[in-house]
Amino acid sequence: MSRVYNFSAGPAALPLQVLERIRSEVLDWQGTGMSVMEVSHRGNQFVELAERAESNLRNLLAIPEDYSVIFPQGGATMQMSMVPLNLAAPGDKADYVVTGSWGKKAAVEASKFCTTNIVADASDKRFTYIPDESTWSRSKNAAYLHYTPNETIAGVEFHFTPSGNIPLVADMSSNILSRPIDISRFGVIYAGAQKNIGPAGITLVIINNNLLDRVRANTPHLMIWKSYAESLSMTNTPPTFAWYVADIVFQWLIEQGGMKAMASANQRKATKLYTTIDASDFYSNPVSNDCRSRMNVPFILADARLDATFLEQSHAAGLTNLKGHRSVGGMRASIYNAVSEEAIDSLIAFMVEFERTNA
Repeated sequence: MSRVYNFSAGPAALPLQVLERIRSEVLDWQGTGMSVMEVSHRGNQFVELAERAESNLRNLLAIPEDYSVIFPQGGATMQMSMVPLNLAAPGDKADYVVTGSWGKKAAVEASKFCTTNIVADASDKRFTYIPDESTWSRSKNAAYLHYTPNETIAGVEFHFTPSGNIPLVADMSSNILSRPIDISRFGVIYAGAQKNIGPAGITLVIINNNLLDRVRANTPHLMIWKSYAESLSMTNTPPTFAWYVADIVFQWLIEQGGMKAMASANQRKATKLYTTIDASDFYSNPVSNDCRSRMNVPFILADARLDATFLEQSHAAGLTNLKGHRSVGGMRASIYNAVSEEAIDSLIAFMVEFERTNA
């Protein structure tokens, strides 16, 4: 069977080398005669895995020593509640930048626990731009500022880090590990795994230690960041398989040359695809040029009646999951780290041929 290229925004996109290693170890991990899912999460071998994963991640992202790294469950969606519970007291105000569906969802969740102030809202143009930072309506005494650096659905990405003196909180689910980050600019970074880290079920959170004691009273134990920081993320039984895969992905990223190498590769991939779209009257991208995503590339066919045909024929060509989100329509190519340049070249070749035969 030939290799299928997966452009999905949701399920984990894993490098072929990672998948092959998992296949070779799934029945016998490190000579235990068991899979990693069967060994004790408190045994020496798994504890070593957890420590190695954190160490490699710290090296990849140059995470300062005064930041904790934790791996809770619940995905980014649970962090949308954990952020206000851990950073804001009842009655406090928190600032939210809404540039897409996930930023909007985060603000709605936070409003259950504190007063939210929407400092900028790009819904007036269907989330196709980022309002200039000089126009943001910030609060005077906000507990933190939350934003979503990359919106998977609309294909909008911040190419700058917001300024300010309050803790900056970022949902980096869909662009974490795609390029270098100055961690010191942030109070908290959180990310669901199923884009650039591994399978769903585990979450990455990076927290400045100065913020760990802000948690409000009566917060449930499993919703407290400090609980995870103090227990090596084993405050309850962790998702061992997802953690194991993340460990292998971190090793793979180091082998590729780290964040600078991934940034270069991702920029090449995105540039190729946007160049093809922009050179055509058959395809278009609705996002402002200054905030186009390097991870999620939506595009629209000039004739929407051809959408179904495009999806059917691209799938037959081994190019899967190109259908755009139901709220946006059209197509979307999610080109995370695991998506090779060969996959991009194959997609472009298909797009060019489809235009030739259908324009």
